[in-house]
Amino acid sequence: MKNKIHLVLLLWTLSLLTLAGCSDKKSDDTMIKVGASTLPHAQILNAMKGYVKERGYTLVVEEFADYVQPNHALNDGELDANFFQHQPYLDSFNEQNGTSLLNAAAIHFEPLGIYSNKLHSLSELKKGDSVAIPNDTTNEARALLLLEANGLIKLQKDTGITATTMDIIDNPLELSFDELDAAMIPRTLENVTIAIINGNYALTAGLNVQKDALAMEDVNSLSAQTYTNILVVKAENKDSEKTKVLIDALTSDECRDYIESIYEGAIVPVF
Repeated sequence: MKNKIHLVLLLWTLSLLTLAGCSDKKSDDTMIKVGASTLPHAQILNAMKGYVKERGYTLVVEEFADYVQPNHALNDGELDANFFQHQPYLDSFNEQNGTSLLNAAAIHFEPLGIYSNKLHSLSELKKGDSVAIPNDTTNEARALLLLEANGLIKLQKDTGITATTMDIIDNPLELSFDELDAAMIPRTLENVTIAIINGNYALTAGLNVQKDALAMEDVNSLSAQTYTNILVVKAENKDSEKTKVLIDALTSDECRDYIESIYEGAIVPVF
């Protein structure tokens, strides 16, 4: 009798484990996990959860504070996609790490802006004034191109998105450059004359490029064409149903309307 009871209990336990396994598999099949930086990427994704749900999936957004871990997590299969980077950064990551992550769709552009707590116009700049610019290769070039577009410096011909301060051939105001971590620059506004700030860090600091910047990158500029933020997936998942659902959501009229109404030009949809 005791053996029969043990057998029944064993079969009952196995059935529960089997059901749990089926439940987990079903959950995985209908769950889309996307890694993103908090602003604006995670915010945009969270706004699209209803759209994704209507397609039969649950969107789970995992927020990251850095630009390295989301790609490793995606490559390791912990995520179905990520949304935080542009193509040059992805190319660099793939080259350095031997990965083959792919651009699945172009979503938006975050214009760099020139901000100041001391000036109302760039025409007020004087000789020797200080400029804070990002110190990473990508954003330093963007900052210098923005300064050149506003007639403040001149760069070596054809340096483009590889420009550094070493490529400045004319600096009539003898501006001095403080090259800093991009995330730190909003905190320097009291200490420099002007600062060039990335769109996401400006938003975090409560700044809007359309309302607060003295100048901003043009949406038709080389930077806009190059540094569009993209949805990224593993190569083998580029044609998966989950990827298609994400692309549909992030390039929908609903998503465009959300970006335009919430960010008021600080984030520009490109689809």
